[in-house]
Amino acid sequence: MIRAGIVGLGRWGRTLVGSIAGRSDDIRFTLAVTRTRANAEDFCRANCIALVDSYEAMLREPAIDAVVLATPHSQHEAQALAAIAAGKHVFVEKPLTLDLKSARRVAAAARTAGLTLAVGLNRRFHPSVCELRDRVRDGRLGTIVAMVAQHTTSTAQFIPLDNWRTAPEEAPGGAFTATGVHSLDHMIEFAGRVREVHCVTARFYPGRADDTTTLMLQFENGASGLIFSSVATATNYEFTLYGTHGLGEISRPDLSRLRFVPASTTTPTGPVQAPPDEALQFSSANALQAELNAFARAIGESKPYPVPIDEVLHGMAVFDAIVRSAQSGAIVAVTE
Repeated sequence: MIRAGIVGLGRWGRTLVGSIAGRSDDIRFTLAVTRTRANAEDFCRANCIALVDSYEAMLREPAIDAVVLATPHSQHEAQALAAIAAGKHVFVEKPLTLDLKSARRVAAAARTAGLTLAVGLNRRFHPSVCELRDRVRDGRLGTIVAMVAQHTTSTAQFIPLDNWRTAPEEAPGGAFTATGVHSLDHMIEFAGRVREVHCVTARFYPGRADDTTTLMLQFENGASGLIFSSVATATNYEFTLYGTHGLGEISRPDLSRLRFVPASTTTPTGPVQAPPDEALQFSSANALQAELNAFARAIGESKPYPVPIDEVLHGMAVFDAIVRSAQSGAIVAVTE
């Protein structure tokens, strides 16, 4: 059993705790630190988690094997490096950092120390994504032609303007930082390296950062990608992968519906008709529990975490290009 400390007990930190509380034989939270201790005392008491007054105190605790960072993005680099220096394995909520240079420093430090570094791209562990991955790998969808993603939430309507998530320095890609990063991660896994990007951002709610982002990507293998992300509209999720043998489509906010449509192989005598589709349902999936269990097993079994750090770092290189494109309005090449 991996004993973990969690840093940050806001909405998402508490969600992570709840995802494994009483549900995991691989990992449990035993220690926590948060900026507002008084607000977290009842929560920690209910979940049998001890509170400490500082991150430094957590890192000095020999009974802690790993730390989980559910903190503002701009703090990830320093906190991860401190944990690695203290000999702790590290799980960082996405994004790893806010630029490639700092992400590389964290990855290099973990590699040198022989410690597990995991990034919380939890949707990779959802059964719908796992099934789509299997069909891409075994060739049932053919060669990837394009991918289209929509990932939206309504958080701009209820997150206070003084919340760190609304700060432009914490969301340099607009809504992409909050939501679209998941879709980019899927596209990198399925289609490989990105060659160039074009990013457009906009703001529809009063706030300090842009809340809507549209992103076009060209991949080195010739495939294209389109990502629309927003925190200023209704909550929605769709990810469609188009291949030469058919398409796979994940939909609904909880990713529970997966649809496959094969390409027609018969010569039509009239309008082209789509063959019957195949629909699968994956309800009640707990991707957060799955990612934290995988983190614990990677530590316990001394094996790589299932989200390769090289793909995470390439995603950070794309992130850098997205920020430059959003600022300039131009197509920007991805450089590493």
